[in-house]
Amino acid sequence: MKLKHLSSMLIIIALTAFLPSCDKDETRPQKSTQILPAARVSVDKVIKRIAANQLEVVGTVQSAQRAEISSKLTGNIITFKVILGSRVKQGELLAEISAGEISAQVQQAKAQLMQTKRNLAREENLLKKNATTPQTVKSLQDSARIAEAAYKEAMTMLDYSRITAPFSGIITKKLGNVGDLATPGKPLLYIEEENKLQVLADIPEAMILRIKQGDRLSVSIPSVDLTIEGVVAEVSPIADPSSRSAPIKLDITPDSRLRPGQFARVTLAMEQAETLTIPASSMIQFGQMEQVFVVHNNKAILRLIRSGTRIDDHVEILSGLSEGETVITQGNRNLLDGQPVIIQ
Repeated sequence: MKLKHLSSMLIIIALTAFLPSCDKDETRPQKSTQILPAARVSVDKVIKRIAANQLEVVGTVQSAQRAEISSKLTGNIITFKVILGSRVKQGELLAEISAGEISAQVQQAKAQLMQTKRNLAREENLLKKNATTPQTVKSLQDSARIAEAAYKEAMTMLDYSRITAPFSGIITKKLGNVGDLATPGKPLLYIEEENKLQVLADIPEAMILRIKQGDRLSVSIPSVDLTIEGVVAEVSPIADPSSRSAPIKLDITPDSRLRPGQFARVTLAMEQAETLTIPASSMIQFGQMEQVFVVHNNKAILRLIRSGTRIDDHVEILSGLSEGETVITQGNRNLLDGQPVIIQ
């Protein structure tokens, strides 16, 4: 009896464990497949285009004409008429240096010149009366020329006490103040021309013979989002042995957004080569990823790519696509991977 009762208990436990599992399977929801609506899109082909193999070098915007202004004599600054950023005209007074000793030398040289001229005039009158010799007159004439040269020299030194602008421009640095001691070779200020700008860049030594004066190169200034054309004005014929590069200068058109000292990029066009390209509108930037939608079996297939340089309104493709594939150019912003498409 006990054995029969134990068998009945085991059958009841087994049925109890089985029934909940059957109920759970019957109530589990069935997975449903979402049907995406067809989207109307425009497409284009991945094609090969002739593109220049380009090399970018860094450069700096600078004034084509600039000068470091310093005093030609030693003395205290008694007048400094400009401030940093002020615009000056050619010949305008910038600073004045004390020159008491030179002023005295001018007065002395002038007095000696006047005295020599009077002595010469007297001897010339005496020569007309045969009261002196021609040698005496000639000696006084030489003395008069020497005195005149000394007077001009003193006047020139006195002019050095007045520092004027060598050309019209803007003051970009001011290194002195009233009362400072000015000495020859010690810069007082810097002046730069505003209306003529250049870009200074260093090019690899292999490019020295490929770039010539008058060549036109693309120049971009990222800080103001500006891309312009530069004309090569100067090319160094030799390379720096330490950097293996040579400086070039490009004339650029003045722009109100450009300032000396701005960072620039210069594009050097090398040999032409074929490269895969797609329309720029077909590329979608998603964070750090670049992606496009490719049409396959009338469906939009998401593809990750790696792009290169921009060529007109097309983008160079370095990887991710093959020639002849169809990419979606319009209507691709809200597409989902695998969504059906209707090509317009």
